Amino acid sequence: MNYIIVGPAWPFRGGIAAFSERLAYQLIAEGHSVELYTFTLQYPSLLFPGKTQFSTDPAPEGLTIHRRFSSINPFSWCKAAKEIRCKQPDVVVFAYWMSFMAPAFGTIAARCRKAKSHTKCIGLIHNMIPHEPNLLDKLFPPYFVRRMDGFITLSQAVADDVKKVLSKVCKSEACQSKKIAVTPHPLYDHYGELLPKADARHALGLDADARYVLFFGLIRAYKGLDLLLEALADARLAEADVRLVVAGEFYDDEQPYRDKIQALGLSERIVLHDHFIPSDQVNRYFSAADIVCQPYRSATQSGVTQIAYHFCKPMLVTDVGGLAEIIPHAPVGEEPSEGCAGYVVAPAPDAIADALADFYQHDRETAFIEASAQEKKKYAWTNLTQALYGLIINIL
Repeated sequence: MNYIIVGPAWPFRGGIAAFSERLAYQLIAEGHSVELYTFTLQYPSLLFPGKTQFSTDPAPEGLTIHRRFSSINPFSWCKAAKEIRCKQPDVVVFAYWMSFMAPAFGTIAARCRKAKSHTKCIGLIHNMIPHEPNLLDKLFPPYFVRRMDGFITLSQAVADDVKKVLSKVCKSEACQSKKIAVTPHPLYDHYGELLPKADARHALGLDADARYVLFFGLIRAYKGLDLLLEALADARLAEADVRLVVAGEFYDDEQPYRDKIQALGLSERIVLHDHFIPSDQVNRYFSAADIVCQPYRSATQSGVTQIAYHFCKPMLVTDVGGLAEIIPHAPVGEEPSEGCAGYVVAPAPDAIADALADFYQHDRETAFIEASAQEKKKYAWTNLTQALYGLIINIL
């Protein structure tokens, strides 16, 4: 088949771009033709909370990436759609994650699906309803979902959100019953190999024999870093000298976090690398950590869990969205059965602290690593492409 993927890609950075590029590699490996269409302008500077939208990595080898449209220029949407339509792709996959992109994606899809076109448009939905919703989330998504022939999601929670939007915006039964395929988020397996823990810690300037928890990724309110900081102040973790590495750029005001670190007396136990982590350094952080913690207040699914699985790292996640679906676990305080890869707890400091205390007091690391190595086999990229093929067959 001939595929075109529309959405973030190099030179833009971030998890969605990495996902689209990795999907393209998988489709190419399976014998398909793939091109990626991405932005000339992704976010206007006023709407972007970070330091830069662009990657410092070299262009990915072996991929055809076209920068053709601006998120805020309708003329560019029409021009990109005309170019795509002339190529007569079998499938156009739209990597959707926020309402701001719905007008651009919806317009491109509408023009790709004009009369006599055999092209099918698939919404690959990372988030249907954002973690931090606003007025746009009521106005724009209907325009996008009406123009999709089907959807693929990476968790049941997101599939349920898609169904909610369809039920509100579609009058016909055919529209309301558009096919939705659900498949787990595949592994992010392009960040290099696991390093010896001592080597990774040396590269990051960490103590070789200390205990380190990792919080990885962009720092936003819904990700609950403040909950983890409060948990770290627990007397059991302080006595055990459990430390925290925060690796990621602030997308929120950083001062409240710094004030909390100071107020809780955590300055000596926090390692703050507050910048976007380049791809070639990601393996250092995961290799250096004992356990990866995602104390989120809300979630759909998360690429961080799939990086952690790639490196066979124990995980602590909160019971929100689709996170609990992919971490075999037992209640804190009970002896975990064989196959448990981490903890799923309430998004509260006490619950997070209890799990971390259990992890270190009972030396769970080795058992969780062994379980993660087995569990990761479920998240091959072939599972996603097979789900995509099945969806396409259903809507032909």
